[in-house]
Amino acid sequence: MHRDEADRSADDARRDTEPIPGMAHPPNLADDLLGDGDSPPPSGRADIPPPIEPAGGYSDTDDFDTATGLPHDGPRRVTSVEPEPSAYVARYLFPTEKYRGEWRRHWIHIIVPIIVLIVATFLMGFVSSLLAHYKADIAVTVVVLLWVLSLIWVGWRAFDWFQDRFILTNKRVMLINGLITRKVAMMPLLRVTDMKYQQSPLGRMLNYGTFVLESAGQDQALREVPHLPNPNELYLRVVEEMYEPEAVEARLGESEADGSDA
Repeated sequence: MHRDEADRSADDARRDTEPIPGMAHPPNLADDLLGDGDSPPPSGRADIPPPIEPAGGYSDTDDFDTATGLPHDGPRRVTSVEPEPSAYVARYLFPTEKYRGEWRRHWIHIIVPIIVLIVATFLMGFVSSLLAHYKADIAVTVVVLLWVLSLIWVGWRAFDWFQDRFILTNKRVMLINGLITRKVAMMPLLRVTDMKYQQSPLGRMLNYGTFVLESAGQDQALREVPHLPNPNELYLRVVEEMYEPEAVEARLGESEADGSDA
C-alpha cells in the first residue's frame, strides 16, 4: 500500500514538470519583466497612451515675460515705453531707485484735439471756398489764420501727450506732464493704502482705464490717473511691486543672468 502511494506521488511530480505541448519552455514572469538578455527590457506598457496636454493651458515651455511675470499674449502685454529710463525721466530718479517702467497714456487722451482738427479743417475748406466766391479776401485770411491757430493748439496737445509719463519704480509711482509748466507728482508705494482702476464701456473696448490711488495722508499729490493703457496688467504689476518686491528682484536677476550667459 505504501508502495502504491509512492508511485502515484512520482507520477504527479513528473506531470508537473513536463512541458506543455507546443510551448518551447514554460512562461517565466521574470523573463517578461526583465527581458531574456538578448533584447532590451520593455520600456513600459503598450496600452498606456501618452499624456495629453491640457487644451488652452500653459505648459512648462510657455514663454513668460521676465519683466511682468505674465505669459506673452499679444496685444494684452504691458510693455514699457523704454527698457531703460529715458533721459527725460532719468533726471527725476535718485541713484538708489530701481526703475521698473514708464508708460504713455492711451491715445484716447487726445481724441478731443483730433476731432477738433478734423472739424476745423472741414469748416475751413467749406467757409474759405464760400467766402472766395464772394471775393471776401480778408475774411478768407481770418479763417485760414484761425485754422492755423487750431493746428498749433492740436500739435501742442499731441506733444504734451507724447511727453506725458506714468512711471513705476521699486519705491514710488510718478506722473510727469506739462510742457511750459512742468508738473511732477509722486506717491510712495509704502503709503498706498488702496488702489483700484475703473473702466467705462468704451474703456473696456479700447483697453484703457483710470487708476485711483488712496494714501494714508490727507493731501494726495497723485490720486487719479486717467487713460492708462492695459489697466489690468499694469495694476498687477504695481501690486506685485508693493507686496512681492523680492519676487520681482529675483525674476529680474534671473533675466539678467540669462542675458549675460547668452
